Amino acid sequence: MKGRVFLLLIIVFFGFSCRNSKSKTPEFVFPQSDSIPVSEAEKLSPEAIADISKNISSPVEIANLLQTLQVPFSQIYLAESIDANKQSTNFDKALKLGILGADLGYLNMYEKTGSSLDVLSSIRKIAEDIKVGQFFDFESIKRLSKNKSNLDSLLFISIDSYSKIDKYLRSDDRGQLSALMIIGVWIEGQYLATQVVNLYPNKMLSDRIGEQKIILNDLLLLISPYCNRDPEFTRLCKDMQDIKDKYRDIRITYTQGEPVSVEKDGGLTIKQTETSVVTMSKEQLHGVIEITKNVRERLILNN
Repeated sequence: MKGRVFLLLIIVFFGFSCRNSKSKTPEFVFPQSDSIPVSEAEKLSPEAIADISKNISSPVEIANLLQTLQVPFSQIYLAESIDANKQSTNFDKALKLGILGADLGYLNMYEKTGSSLDVLSSIRKIAEDIKVGQFFDFESIKRLSKNKSNLDSLLFISIDSYSKIDKYLRSDDRGQLSALMIIGVWIEGQYLATQVVNLYPNKMLSDRIGEQKIILNDLLLLISPYCNRDPEFTRLCKDMQDIKDKYRDIRITYTQGEPVSVEKDGGLTIKQTETSVVTMSKEQLHGVIEITKNVRERLILNN
């Protein structure tokens, strides 16, 4: 089961936006870009925004990667300073809903039932405060959290809940809250990955961290229309740009491989393969680790 879930989820969380895939040449180096024009962000169609959210917003993928790499569970990675009762603005609530969702995924992957129920309680409080609690089947999630044999079902319900919230917020003209939730999930997943790689150096994990340079472009597109909305958004946009600055000199090169035959729906289809090479020095990785920690610590202490 873990292998199957790993292959599915790693494609989602660490996958690349479909908008970029068509432009790759046999030797494609991801372009260097210092800023995202607001005009480009405002042109995003609902379909493009949905595509970005699907690529980023699932809260369990990074935890599954860490477990697959046999990294031991650690309570210290969790955002335990977040108090659901002290989130005064919708900005804080939506952002913390994403952060806590990533923590819930981490706990569930490691089958930490007691702690996951505590986090679920905080998620329920925040979700109800911003009127999206109807998309969480809390009783089912609670029941499945106590039954380790139903991990597949638990992961599906958790992911599905966040996907429905994202879709609802965007359709309800509250796209800014959807963007915050997605960024919260990403920040916490990035924090987990960078903290782990700092203690347990691993080439696969460091490459996945390096590849987040591409995801950052999508996140900046997603949040750019709101950067001048209020001081909270302005500060978050600066935080995200600060993280991106640490990625500026990290290079990602794609090389197309030989087409392979894949069986699908009883027939054979041809699938193009590709490999990516991340060129990132230890100093660059350390810079990403440090800025991620600083931003994440500021966000979880903003109660």
